[in-house]
Amino acid sequence: MRKTNSPSSIRDQLRKFLPSNHLLPALLIAILCLSLFLSLSTESFATSKSLVNLLEANSYRLILALGMLMVISSGGIDLSQGSIISLSAILAALGMKQGLPVSLSVLIALVSGALLGALNGLLINLTKLDAFILTLATSFMYRGLSLILTRGIPLTLLPADFRNFAARDFLGMETGVGFALLLLLILIPIYRFMPWGHYLRSLGGNAQALARSGVSVGAYRISAYAFSGFTAALAGLIISARLNSAEANAGMNMQVHAICAVVMGGTPLEGGRGSLLGTFLAVILLGLVRQGLTILSVSAYYQEFITGGLLLAALIFAELREVKTRPKNS
Repeated sequence: MRKTNSPSSIRDQLRKFLPSNHLLPALLIAILCLSLFLSLSTESFATSKSLVNLLEANSYRLILALGMLMVISSGGIDLSQGSIISLSAILAALGMKQGLPVSLSVLIALVSGALLGALNGLLINLTKLDAFILTLATSFMYRGLSLILTRGIPLTLLPADFRNFAARDFLGMETGVGFALLLLLILIPIYRFMPWGHYLRSLGGNAQALARSGVSVGAYRISAYAFSGFTAALAGLIISARLNSAEANAGMNMQVHAICAVVMGGTPLEGGRGSLLGTFLAVILLGLVRQGLTILSVSAYYQEFITGGLLLAALIFAELREVKTRPKNS
């Protein structure tokens, strides 16, 4: 009888073509190839303004992805980021509408985002529920609070000083870019070389072994989600300041883009490790895809479809790559 290809044998064949230690160069090559294609296809891409637009449009996406990276590398996932974006910005806008100083309103939003994220981590730690299900539930709750507070009406005409929070000049770019790059630079030593980053990766790799070593697993899990909530709040403030508006529908599905960037950057969904540089390059690559589709006048509907396809491809790639690098006796 003729042998048929089983799913496992097909996966084995595909794994032979997957790089195990060359993901970052592959992302760089993809960025360079796409940039070259867009430069040859359009006259408006190969300009300094186009680069500035790319960085400005993806500054908050990078901030969001860095928060998601901490959660995923610790073995969790956060589907509430998009809802925290809207709720934190609305809290800041309501504060300013009540006459609070812009700085205090911004602080309220950032603290609120961190607390909402910490609540996710606390509930996961107490209930032992799957993070996917629990953060999906809190996502609806946080979005519902946004609708309750605004009655579905956007909060506009915010103070000019708040507008400067994201639009003030930073080396010829909006300050949102500065926030994103500063956060990335701060995380490099903290995540790679300090105990917090080490314990987060260990939490994703083997939580039981970490607990047996005397480390407070719950505290570090909560801190990862608190940081994710903080980055969501910061992203929400940047978006709100750029648009001069805070609304309940802001940040819709942005957590999916963050997950896509983290996975494409080389972080497995199971956690245990993570790549800051890979996440940064993936955010730039996804931003190039969106910018290229816009320049080529491709409908926004197709952009969402293509983003979903990239996420699916990244998940398949990550799974095949993870199995390839996994010890055979594990």
